[in-house]
Amino acid sequence: MSWYQKTHGLNCAALRYFNAAGAALDGASGEAHNPETHIIPNIIKAILNGQIFKLFGTDYKTNDGTCVRDYIHVLDLVQAHLLTLEKLQKDKGMFVYNIGTGIGHSNREVVEMVKKVSGANLQVEEVQRRSGDADTLIADSSKIREELGFNPQHSDLETIVKTAWAWHNNNK
Repeated sequence: MSWYQKTHGLNCAALRYFNAAGAALDGASGEAHNPETHIIPNIIKAILNGQIFKLFGTDYKTNDGTCVRDYIHVLDLVQAHLLTLEKLQKDKGMFVYNIGTGIGHSNREVVEMVKKVSGANLQVEEVQRRSGDADTLIADSSKIREELGFNPQHSDLETIVKTAWAWHNNNK
C-alpha cells in the first residue's frame, strides 16, 4: 500500500488490530466461526457445553504465568475505522495505526472474568503452551489516540465478556 500511495497517490491506511473481541451491546450480533481459536468464545462454549476448558501455557514470563493480550471491543474497532476514514478524506498519505487499549489481560484473568459474568463453574485443564505464543502482546495505540482522538469506550474486559456472553448464550 505504501508503494502504491507513493507512485499513484492513493490515500490509504493500515489498521493493526489487537485481539478483537466482544459483541453488540444488546447481544444481537456476535462472533461465530469454525474452528474457533479465540479464548473468550472458547471459554464461553466450554461453559455452555459443559466441557473442560484447556488453558494453554502456565509458564510464561508474566505475573500469573499465562500469556497477556490486549483486547479491543468490536464496537471500538468500528470507531477506529470511522476516525480513519475521516482522516483519509482530509489528509493525503499512508497512515498506520495500532488499534488496542494499551492494557493487557492474562488468560487467567479472562477465565475469571467469564466465570464472574456467567455465574458458572468452569473446569480448567492446564496444558502445554502453544508453539509460537508470545508472553505479552500489548498495543501501543498512542498514535491513533493523539492523531485521531481515538478513545475506546467499550474495551474494558467486563464489557467485552458481558457482550460476548449475551450473544453466545442467546445463540446456543
